[in-house]
Amino acid sequence: MSNFKVEGNIVDITKRNIFFGEVEVENGKIKSINNISEAKDNTHFVLPGFIDSHVHIESSMLIPSEFARLAVVHGTVATISDPHEIANVCGMQGVEFMIENGNTVPFKFNFGAPSCVPATIFETAGAELNHEAVKALLERPEVKYLSEMMNFPGVLNSDEEVLKKIAAAHELGKPVDGHAPGLRGDAVQQYIDAGISTDHECFTAEEALDKLQCGMKILIREGSAAKNFEALIDLMNDWPQMMMFCSDDKHPDSLVENHINSLCARAVVKGIDIFNILQAACINPILHYKLDVGALEIGDYADFIIAEDLVNFNIKQTYIDGVLLAENGKMVGDWVKTVDDRSSVNHFECSLKKVEDFIYPYQNQKEIPVIEALDGQLITNKLFFAPKVDNGNIISDLDNDVLKMVVVNRYNDAPVTVSFVKNFGMKSGAIASSVAHDSHNIIAVGVDDKSICDAVNLVINETGGVVAIGNGKEEVLPLPVAGLMSNHNGYEVAERYTSIDKFAKELGSTLVAPFMTLSFMALLVIPHLKLSDKGLFDGDTFGFLID
Repeated sequence: MSNFKVEGNIVDITKRNIFFGEVEVENGKIKSINNISEAKDNTHFVLPGFIDSHVHIESSMLIPSEFARLAVVHGTVATISDPHEIANVCGMQGVEFMIENGNTVPFKFNFGAPSCVPATIFETAGAELNHEAVKALLERPEVKYLSEMMNFPGVLNSDEEVLKKIAAAHELGKPVDGHAPGLRGDAVQQYIDAGISTDHECFTAEEALDKLQCGMKILIREGSAAKNFEALIDLMNDWPQMMMFCSDDKHPDSLVENHINSLCARAVVKGIDIFNILQAACINPILHYKLDVGALEIGDYADFIIAEDLVNFNIKQTYIDGVLLAENGKMVGDWVKTVDDRSSVNHFECSLKKVEDFIYPYQNQKEIPVIEALDGQLITNKLFFAPKVDNGNIISDLDNDVLKMVVVNRYNDAPVTVSFVKNFGMKSGAIASSVAHDSHNIIAVGVDDKSICDAVNLVINETGGVVAIGNGKEEVLPLPVAGLMSNHNGYEVAERYTSIDKFAKELGSTLVAPFMTLSFMALLVIPHLKLSDKGLFDGDTFGFLID
């Protein structure tokens, strides 16, 4: 480990000061910081690295080591990572895979103990983690917190299993992440009083302010599907110590483009004070989660970045533990190792399907419930449409953009659940994916039963992946790790994902991220109407919709 010095305009976030100086690094830590003069023009800036304060690595379709390859070039040095997705597929084996693979690179992954596996009793997952398993994870020093408590009805109704998981975290002095979309007033106060300290699900400023005033920390989320930055960023003027940035779910093509650095740049454009921005991006996650990540203080780990300016946040260099890992948009060195297919984990047990498995018989319904997908949001609306009937079956209605959507149980052979969704915009073919939050059964949407069936079977043949089919061609991105991730080079995966995303749009989809939006159509813990492998689910009553 080399010793070295770096000069530049040093950003002292805690003291809200910028000066020209020198940082001396010795044995991976900050030995000294010398103030030489006032800040200089036309000189780069030295500041702590960025931290994504809530992210599911699995949503990048990359294993942790490959996620790190892409993230460091944007100045990200650490994440608060919830391995909830792979836990729902492979249980403890999946969590172990994430921790072990993350440990193969110098990037600082900080994993949590998944709190909701399965997420609900209204879907089929591949595993279960009870309070004893959760406590065993929390007892490990590398597990920093209890991951998002999505079962907020369980908290409000004092579910014994839920409360035992929260108690285990408190006993070990570890924070509990929240997940409470739309929760307000007395209900949110009860949720917070249970010992839950963050939320990343606010989609209005009023909701976020309500929670801030109750003492809850708010994470501003900007991912590939859910985008809440515009709604929430102005709150950072008054609540800089209580806010953080996160991506939650970010696809590989998006991660190639930017990460937390982009949110900092956008906040500058909004007129937010630079020190408030960097407090949220660099410091608050360290303090809240008690991370072993440096904040550019003497004695800290040498986790810092060099940026061209504090406006665009183009990152020139990224250091972790005093080692240069990225420079001018490229990884430095050969610190990401290839993961062999044979070392992957997965859980895929269903058989190939037939076209008749996807039929929705007409039973004289005057109207049918339809899920309205909202671009840039995880929430959906509940609509009702007159069904389009052909040969005794309800089919996709392209004139009204009401398409058939299905969920296929991937863990065993079971009847396919069928419903309808609006706003995907497809005019031909189908898309399908084994990434379907939270249980990650196979989900597909399309214009006709044969296309849907063909797309689903391509996913099954690959034991996981994303698929687009139509206009006489097909594209497949295999995801052999838990049906969620590829173990290939992150940039190659991003390129293939960009291609299949483009193809989905050629089939007519008008969504910004059709596969990401599709993946949330089975996420029951977000209102208002979703589809699980067991039926159509009403998020407002938290039960199945009887149509």
